Amino acid sequence: MADARIGTRSLIAHLGDWRQTTGPSYLALFDRIRLLVLDGRIAVDTRLPAERDLAQALGVSRTMVSAAYRELRDAGYTQSVRGSGSVTRLPGRAPVGGQDVSGDFIDFSKATLPAYPGLYAATQRVMDSFAVELGGSGLDPFGSRALREAVADRYTARGLPTSVDQIMITIGAQHAIFLLARVLLGRGDRAVVELPSYPHAYEALKAAGARLVPVAVGAKGTSDDGMHGWDAVGLEQAFARTSPALAYLMPDFHNPTGESMPAELRSQVLSDAARQGSLVIADETTGELDIDRAESFLPFAAYGDAATADSAITIGSVGKTVWSGLRVGWIRATPAIIRKLAGARFAGDLGTPVLDQLIVAELLRDFDPVLELRSAQLREGRDTIVSMLGERFPDWRVPRVDGGLAVWVNLREPFSSQLALSVRSRGVLITAGPRFGLDGAFERFIRIPIGHQLPELKRGLDALAAGWSTLSHHPMPPSELYADVV
Repeated sequence: MADARIGTRSLIAHLGDWRQTTGPSYLALFDRIRLLVLDGRIAVDTRLPAERDLAQALGVSRTMVSAAYRELRDAGYTQSVRGSGSVTRLPGRAPVGGQDVSGDFIDFSKATLPAYPGLYAATQRVMDSFAVELGGSGLDPFGSRALREAVADRYTARGLPTSVDQIMITIGAQHAIFLLARVLLGRGDRAVVELPSYPHAYEALKAAGARLVPVAVGAKGTSDDGMHGWDAVGLEQAFARTSPALAYLMPDFHNPTGESMPAELRSQVLSDAARQGSLVIADETTGELDIDRAESFLPFAAYGDAATADSAITIGSVGKTVWSGLRVGWIRATPAIIRKLAGARFAGDLGTPVLDQLIVAELLRDFDPVLELRSAQLREGRDTIVSMLGERFPDWRVPRVDGGLAVWVNLREPFSSQLALSVRSRGVLITAGPRFGLDGAFERFIRIPIGHQLPELKRGLDALAAGWSTLSHHPMPPSELYADVV
């Protein structure tokens, strides 16, 4: 059986203007569904709607839909499963997050940094402590006290007094988002989200049954009207009109736009949330990746007062600063919420790996060298990306971010998905703009990471230039859209 299904209405929303072609309609439908599968917007192992239902909803013949489904099966993008109909697949490859990363590929789909050079030495320094821990069970829903104290001390040093009973250690930030969504949301609850945003956060909130309420965020220098940052009025109205159970926001170096929320808006959000009885999850996983931001900010919860501060829940991790393979994150919230999370946690996992926690506690004792190195690396990557994009793509709108891990580029043409597919044949994996939106938005945008080493950045931009040259002169018709995909 398929692990999931996509409803007819949902699929139609994803299809968008699929008939923009002079070729056969069944090939246009086939190509559009294949794009959705390859781009991860329809997950592998998803059951597609029945042919009859889709034909009726599209207002076309069942014969046409059957021909499109047959093309998908013949190309290896679906499989007929008894009792489940057509189930999506990726042909001849083992998917990792919707994309194959085997072979000599540069993976621009992940905005990450190489491992911190001092990570191995820190691991060696904690091995004696690890030997002592082997006498225990290694299972603790709250996390090790030593690491909780280190995290609490760091919040306090950054201007947000924090006690150890306000901290839970998680298996990275993504685990924290899923755990919070599962515990704090009920089916049908509304959740305010940014648009665009981190796609796996959308998935976590939807999996918990939330109804998403999007609020726009724009990158400076990329919009047609010159606006950038958060739609403050829209954010206020989202709380007032929908009384959401929670909001998921990235106030510092927002992914993917790179924007940072003004201090006064942070206070206003907490005030609006407290008035509606809502909680605000502030994802600060990139919050300390400052390059040259003109203004410094406190942790998000510090912008609340006695009446509003408890509305803030903060997520952090070392996945963006130390290494993405070190799966350690944390949640800062009221002691009551932390206890509630701990009570529910064992249903999904049995705790964070002990050795990883010891390593992170060791690094947090002197974290400034980590951040100083990352700032220098990101400055070099940003300056390289901005310079090369300006030279090669003068028509693109490229923001000069002051922190974070990526730039959110406006291509000024709706070719994002086609460009992402084109450069795969040139050895580069990159995520198309619609992956960061809802219902197919952001085809004019693409996220380009800045944290890769310079040879990889330059090779990746070479591939983007070659792919864009082909598309800008000869946009691929649907029947040719995936001719070079292997």
